[in-house]
Amino acid sequence: MSLFAEIVITGLLVIGAFFVLVGSMALNKLPDTLQRLHGPTKSTTLGVGSVLVASIIYFNLILEKFTIHELLISLFLFLTAPISAHLLAKAYLHTKD
Repeated sequence: MSLFAEIVITGLLVIGAFFVLVGSMALNKLPDTLQRLHGPTKSTTLGVGSVLVASIIYFNLILEKFTIHELLISLFLFLTAPISAHLLAKAYLHTKD
């Protein structure tokens, strides 16, 4: 594996870890329930997506073939995270009234 590929993979992993950390801190620090829901949903999705892109690049270079597992995980994540956040916010608003 080339040095450039290792730098790109490492950069994506660090960026992903940073966004997951920011999402965790948002969950802890934000005052309102809806704000606490919004922060981790957006940043953690981006962080996990970045880690999955790093995984795609890594296994593409190691196995020398394209695998679809990471794409399926990404699709599932990007479809379910906003839907679950929407349903949780809707349930919160209904119980608040």
